[in-house]
Amino acid sequence: MISAIIIITLWSGLLTFTLTTGPLHPLLTPLLVMIQGFLYTGLFITAHDAMHGTVSRSARTNRIVGTLCALLFAGLSYSRLYTNHHRHHTTPAHDTDDPDYHPSGRLIPWFTAFMVRYATISQLLGMAVAYNIFAHVFHIPKWVLLTYWILPAFLGTFQLFYVGTYLPHRKPHTADMRHNARSMPKHHVLAFLACYFFGYHAEHHERPGIPWYRLWKYR
Repeated sequence: MISAIIIITLWSGLLTFTLTTGPLHPLLTPLLVMIQGFLYTGLFITAHDAMHGTVSRSARTNRIVGTLCALLFAGLSYSRLYTNHHRHHTTPAHDTDDPDYHPSGRLIPWFTAFMVRYATISQLLGMAVAYNIFAHVFHIPKWVLLTYWILPAFLGTFQLFYVGTYLPHRKPHTADMRHNARSMPKHHVLAFLACYFFGYHAEHHERPGIPWYRLWKYR
């Protein structure tokens, strides 16, 4: 629970700072965008851990935290994520039964399908409403919203997909790959920066009840 509070606090604090401070130094902007993108990834990882019941011992708390993080990430439906993610763990990298897999194995079609699969009308409407509130009620310039709110969310989404879905589950699937999942080389610092240790993906499928911050120990 502590890690969830830290990630949510850092994400909301940095977003508030970048949206309200005004023009920042051009050399500072790329760094802040990358950090915010990493914190977006952390939001989703926290929602993911809630799906596995590892944020709290309370099922209700897991549901509340998971729902909050999914909404903050991009207005996502936690219940939809929960259903699809557990299907993924039941049949990982199956051509038809895994909702997170694309049988082509190619990056662009797979990422496109991944984005479309989790988009809903309510999500798009919610994000549109939030954008217009920021732009027309709080008078935040559109370029600021695009730079510090929308771009980091996209970067976080791609980081999650590339490190946590594409690289671990891409073809070829060999006979010695349990759960059709592979892991990145053992390097704990890089594994944390890459995607909160979810590059250790075979280990996650082996023990999905281990929270993200303990995966390195299991590896």
